[in-house]
Amino acid sequence: MKKTFIRFALSAALMLSAGALQAQGIKMPAPSPSQKVEQAVGLATVSVEYSRPSVKGRTVFGDLVPYDKVWRTGANASTKIKFSDDVTIAGNKVPAGEYALYTIPGKSEWTIIIHKNTKHWGDGGKDYNPAEDLVRFKATPQQNTRNVESFTINFTNLKADAMDVEILWADMIVPFTVKTDVDSKVMSQIQQQVINGTDVNPGLYAAAANYYLETNRDLKQAHEWMKKANATDAKFWNVHAQAKIEAKMKNYKAAIKTAEKSMEMAKAANNDDYVRLNEKAIADWKKMK
Repeated sequence: MKKTFIRFALSAALMLSAGALQAQGIKMPAPSPSQKVEQAVGLATVSVEYSRPSVKGRTVFGDLVPYDKVWRTGANASTKIKFSDDVTIAGNKVPAGEYALYTIPGKSEWTIIIHKNTKHWGDGGKDYNPAEDLVRFKATPQQNTRNVESFTINFTNLKADAMDVEILWADMIVPFTVKTDVDSKVMSQIQQQVINGTDVNPGLYAAAANYYLETNRDLKQAHEWMKKANATDAKFWNVHAQAKIEAKMKNYKAAIKTAEKSMEMAKAANNDDYVRLNEKAIADWKKMK
């Protein structure tokens, strides 16, 4: 009787231990861990959420990922791409919002799909409806000299108003470009706050002048605005920008004088970067006199 009781007690203890382990769960690495990447481009932010499967010695494209079939562009749920502002991709207008990013891999050409339904799991299966595609466009796959073990989506070639989104896995790179409307929005702000503004502070004058300089607009107007900024609140970086405007106007004598002033201000502020920038600019402009 005693032995029977002991066996029963041991069995109960084992069952309780197993139940406790099951309730707690065993934490293990995810086979396709999730990732979120985000990038500011122009005045917008682009983010992508996706899961990252690994090659694990398998043949990826044409086998694990079949050609000519809709793919979730990763693992688990469909990959999500989000735009905080309207963008243009391959000539297609894409309104701000969140979308599913599907692809159709091909040997020599991929189809990239911006899809409005973000609720599908995986590739969408029978629930995937092409009528819910916002846009489809083509992209050319490129051979990657470096093998990428884990599926990756990167943002590269960042410019003031555009960047490339790169899909990388195994020995393949598939890029496409996202463009944002920066110029019309910045010019609208300059028109409203500077040109038509009634209380324009030095920072606004400097910002407008720098934008005109960077976009090769009216240099005379840019110079006037920067001089106004520096007249009431001179900063060594804005004085240097004024010198660059003067040099671009081919007034090298004035540019050198202004750069010398900027250099002295930078020295007083212990900013070696701007000291070197001004020294180099002065040496270059002296050759142009």
